[in-house]
Amino acid sequence: MRLKRPLRLAVAARSRLNPVTFRRAITGGLFMTKRQQQQNLSPSRDGGYTIIESLVAMIVVAVLMIAIAPVMAFSVATRVQARRVELATQAARTYIDALRTGAIKPDDPDVPGFPIQAPDNDLAGTPAPVVGDTYCVDMDGGGCQIDSNKDFRVQGAWLNQGVTGTDPTSKGYQLLVRVYRADSFDGTPLKAPKNAKQSVVGSGLGDRTLPVVEMSTEIPATGAPSYRSFSDRLKKP
Repeated sequence: MRLKRPLRLAVAARSRLNPVTFRRAITGGLFMTKRQQQQNLSPSRDGGYTIIESLVAMIVVAVLMIAIAPVMAFSVATRVQARRVELATQAARTYIDALRTGAIKPDDPDVPGFPIQAPDNDLAGTPAPVVGDTYCVDMDGGGCQIDSNKDFRVQGAWLNQGVTGTDPTSKGYQLLVRVYRADSFDGTPLKAPKNAKQSVVGSGLGDRTLPVVEMSTEIPATGAPSYRSFSDRLKKP
């Protein structure tokens, strides 16, 4: 008992001299001791991924990319084909305007591509064209090359049962317009458009053997209103 009392007095004297410092020293020492014990018992926070975990993550990413890649490729192909359809439509309108203004004339060696007469009075049954019967629409400035995927060749066919001969401009005619890609005429046989149609959604980049765009319109007689030409062709002989 005599030994403990002086120790208590010494501790109390120290606490009275500087109680804040003494309290911080004791609590800080206890706190650090507990903290060190927790760090020794718990796993280290600096641990990273193992090689096996990294390999598993890479395999999962690769499987996902393989599953998504076909969808992405088809989406890009569909956008390219949609853009091609838009340009082909512009080419068809250019061809129709050239016929209406007389820029393309029958038997003109300088500007080929005047519509051919529909066989058996059936516009839809017009066969696939040859290069000499098409009108070139140059989109890249280098002419309609066979290896170009930007140029177009337009086929035209006319129908008017009241016309005799190969020049229907004096009476007007019904016009069928088909727009092909320039690289379709590389020697590959073209399909009959009457039995097959181009599809933007289901065909990706499209079929080169089929026309990109197909439409029909009315070409009036030279110098006559379109409604009068249309009425003259429809009335009975």
